[in-house]
Amino acid sequence: MQTAPVRATPIPSFGDALRAVESLLLSSGQRTARRNAWTSVLEDRRRAKDRVEAQRVLEQSFVARP
Repeated sequence: MQTAPVRATPIPSFGDALRAVESLLLSSGQRTARRNAWTSVLEDRRRAKDRVEAQRVLEQSFVARP
């Protein structure tokens, strides 16, 4: 008796599933706007982190002076 060949298909990631749902629900322009907004959020977070780090360095340099 011969068994049927097994096909290994990768399970889509959660992100892939979200993108698929997004493509069904949103038009192209809305997808672009959402992605641009998310990119802006990430950039704002990065700038805030850099600002906090710069402030910490400045405060340490003032404390280190005699």
